[in-house]
Amino acid sequence: MRFLRSSSRPGSGACLALAAFLVPILDARPPNIIFLYADDQSSWSVGALGNSQSRTPAIDRLYAEGMGLTNAFTTTPVCSPSRAGLIASRFGTEIGITDYLNHSQEPDNGLDLSLPTWPKLLQAAGYKTAFVGKWHLGILDRFLPTNFGYDRFYGFRVGGSTSKDPQVEAEGVTRVVEGFTPDILTDEAIRFVRSAGSAPFLLSLHFWAPHANTSNRTPDGDRTWLPLRDVDWNPFRQLDVALPQPGYPRLDIPRAKRMMAEYLGSVASLDRNVGRLLAVLDELGIEDNTVVIFTSDHGFNMGHNGIWHKGNGRWLLTDNRGYRSNMYDHSIRVPAVVRWPDRIPARSTADEIVLNLDWFPTILAIADIEPPEGAVIRGKSFLPVLERQPAPWRRSFYGEYRQLHQEEVDLRMWRTPEWKLVRSSRPGMDELYNLRADPGEHTNLVDDASPEVRAIRAELETALRLQMQKIERRP
Repeated sequence: MRFLRSSSRPGSGACLALAAFLVPILDARPPNIIFLYADDQSSWSVGALGNSQSRTPAIDRLYAEGMGLTNAFTTTPVCSPSRAGLIASRFGTEIGITDYLNHSQEPDNGLDLSLPTWPKLLQAAGYKTAFVGKWHLGILDRFLPTNFGYDRFYGFRVGGSTSKDPQVEAEGVTRVVEGFTPDILTDEAIRFVRSAGSAPFLLSLHFWAPHANTSNRTPDGDRTWLPLRDVDWNPFRQLDVALPQPGYPRLDIPRAKRMMAEYLGSVASLDRNVGRLLAVLDELGIEDNTVVIFTSDHGFNMGHNGIWHKGNGRWLLTDNRGYRSNMYDHSIRVPAVVRWPDRIPARSTADEIVLNLDWFPTILAIADIEPPEGAVIRGKSFLPVLERQPAPWRRSFYGEYRQLHQEEVDLRMWRTPEWKLVRSSRPGMDELYNLRADPGEHTNLVDDASPEVRAIRAELETALRLQMQKIERRP
């Protein structure tokens, strides 16, 4: 801790006695919490997780100085329902947010104001709170982050934006801010940290990167991550990037390589800004009592199984750019790391399955705040996991995605470490994968007639049905 330093001057006995009295009080000060949230960032894009072409020194530093969660997942593979699960610890089908919010089609939809949220509970406990970046949980004023526990909001109500010169809202006024979007958001985050003073603070910095641009495209109308700062883009400008499945039939390799390079450049831009923020914590001497969390709203595909994008995937083939809705692991697995020097050992990992729904109770436990009595919280605190305390933990989990835009399909999933079952509302589109033998999910075994596979499918279907019934009969 860095809040109190004793004096070695002669006659300082009274000061030392006062210090001895105050140390327990100061040590009990709640930790600061910084929640860094990437958009569309995959686990495979992180250097510390094995990508030798990715440039993520700041995120790699968090893994070196904290605990990496090797089996972190989101229960839904698209933006808005995943973010709702993060804030409220509820499944999208429970609260009416099952796909990304398309505000032109559903302007009245947003996160239910009656739901308890962990930022609101931290705010009530005396935390200074700020939300910086992408919200995407409702476009009307009543859905603003300031109604869910944040003192300040600086960023975007909607999902889509641009990598340069974005329109940013601050204190009810929206204006174009010149510069690159990750830099602009981090500038504001740093201003908040510097102004926090002695009170504990919560900073939610929800980057928009590495999401592809929506408001500008390539000359032929394709999606792009450009423009980027030269420092972020130059390492990839001429790089012959590796693809995960270059032999996939009819894969559009030139397009895939162009997109992969731009995506990694966008990841680098985010990472550089994570480094800027970490440097400020070091400068202020508050890194020991600041919990830094880095994760993503969902995963991403870039040529994996012939698609790009997330749960509402698009074919990346020479003859097909249509949709491929999915619950692939690359869409639901996320990078996740927690650094808390006062409590968590460096260079440590945990293999337990943790979900986006678990952040709510975990952050409350970190701040030593009790959850609201009677509240429905689907997640479970994994603070014991972080502190390596023995505790019973889940071995399987439920996921869902009800796609409403582009194509309509309802997907429900049950996943164990060994198997994954995906039930689809479309006839003949169910999937079953042996994750031990086939981690890339290339071979669908749903029609396998062997007794062993049929028994496993029946077991997974029973677990899936019971979980769906549990959700439907609770408020």
